[in-house]
Amino acid sequence: MGRSLVLVLLGSALGLTGAGPSRAPVLVELFTSEGCSSCPPADRLLEQLDPRVVVLSEHVDYWDRQGWRDPFSSAALSERQEAYRRRFHAETVYTPEMVVDGAAGFSGGDAQRAVQEIDHAVRQPKAPIRVTRAGAGVQVDVDASPASAGIFLALADDSGGSQVAAGENKGRTLHFVAIVRSIRKIGAVKRGAGFSETVKLPEGAAAQRVVVFVQEPDQGRVFGAAMLPPLRG
Repeated sequence: MGRSLVLVLLGSALGLTGAGPSRAPVLVELFTSEGCSSCPPADRLLEQLDPRVVVLSEHVDYWDRQGWRDPFSSAALSERQEAYRRRFHAETVYTPEMVVDGAAGFSGGDAQRAVQEIDHAVRQPKAPIRVTRAGAGVQVDVDASPASAGIFLALADDSGGSQVAAGENKGRTLHFVAIVRSIRKIGAVKRGAGFSETVKLPEGAAAQRVVVFVQEPDQGRVFGAAMLPPLRG
């Protein structure tokens, strides 16, 4: 499917054609790897989704033994995908896998399925989230949550890539957006309650995307997400 057709489908399905820059409160996670030859189309799709939803590119480490170590890979992100495998009762983990709002996992290169799942997620109950700069940290405010949930903060490089020298993608130059470096729980909220806290960020985090999302226990459904772009200059 061509890039222009994907964008038309996304705009139409989300009712966002001609809309402003505001982001839909939907979290799209892509489990990917520089060692996976079928991942680059999914990585490009994630970048096409970026203007409309909150995205995270999560590089797993189980491809690292195939001849190329993905410099963005993390055992913690492999564990996060494994938790989704258990949640979805899947037989195995795989890449590329796209997960929309913690509720649906599918092949990360399937643009039409992405449209369908995002369209469905937009219509679900959400907890409005606001993230603003506050000195060396961020102020996180969450309005009434539709369910008891944890509040998580992810730090992600705005973009990056590699010239791959070995493995299935040998000789290719790959590009990514929203490359996750860490995900941590910063609090919890009960059903109908809110959350407000200033969270200190590590040195250098101002140059990264800050993503906050509200997720059910045991890595369940996501009830809201917000992204603060990196500071420029």
